[in-house]
Amino acid sequence: MDYFEISCILVADDNIDEVSGIVIALLAELGFESFEESEDGVKAYISADQFNASELLELTRAYPDLIISVDTRRIEQKNWNHVWESNFPMTEIAGRVAVYAPFHTDVPRLEHSICILPQMSFGTGHHETTSLMIELMLDLDIDGKRVLDMGCGTGILAIFAAMKKASAVTAIDVDEWAYCNAAENCERNGIEGIEILQGDSSLLAGRNFDLVLANINRNILLADIATYSKCLPKGGLLQVSGFYTSDFPDITAEAQRNGLELIRHLEKKNWVTALYRATSALS
Repeated sequence: MDYFEISCILVADDNIDEVSGIVIALLAELGFESFEESEDGVKAYISADQFNASELLELTRAYPDLIISVDTRRIEQKNWNHVWESNFPMTEIAGRVAVYAPFHTDVPRLEHSICILPQMSFGTGHHETTSLMIELMLDLDIDGKRVLDMGCGTGILAIFAAMKKASAVTAIDVDEWAYCNAAENCERNGIEGIEILQGDSSLLAGRNFDLVLANINRNILLADIATYSKCLPKGGLLQVSGFYTSDFPDITAEAQRNGLELIRHLEKKNWVTALYRATSALS
């Protein structure tokens, strides 16, 4: 499958990080899956069959105060690895987790090391939401827990949960590319036994987890928090990200409506990850 890469030059001011975050959120609503931030803009990627040039044009016209220009190019599948090798640096999270690709050398010896070849899947540790999810997971007791990574992308969160000795891990993504990529990355990290499924939250009926991880986007989270809560026993945890600070009150309100109390949250460049606890038994 081919992909489209769009390069957005953003309005340059003192709030470039905030502008970048807003534009990424808007592009995610159009179905863009992966993002790269730079000093003056954002690159975003979407499968060719999901790309809608008219929607992109409407977006740029609607936000002239954010977006200066947009360039578009088609990327053939066979060239994707080369694109990532030239644009995917190694990263560290909280000084404790190294996220690297197979082509990186001199990987630092940290508490945890995760090898990710992202292909076209979201979740490399570079975006604030993935980084925040992992940072918060560092302090969670996952040993022996049943964990769900919903919207798994590269599988990075599922892999990290397995590294932290979860007893069972399920990873689900609606995208076929992510489904295949997550399986590949599990193998790269020597992780066996993760259940990887292609589909959406309808697959969760009758399933139980101690910890649900969902790094998706605002609209999907608001639609699916009720489903996630039904998978959790009393004291079970829901950790979410993929939304902006302005969306945090809405996410928390929906969580509370479904018997979840806020425990902790982290923020970075106006992105949020939040941890909620179920206050009642499975319903």
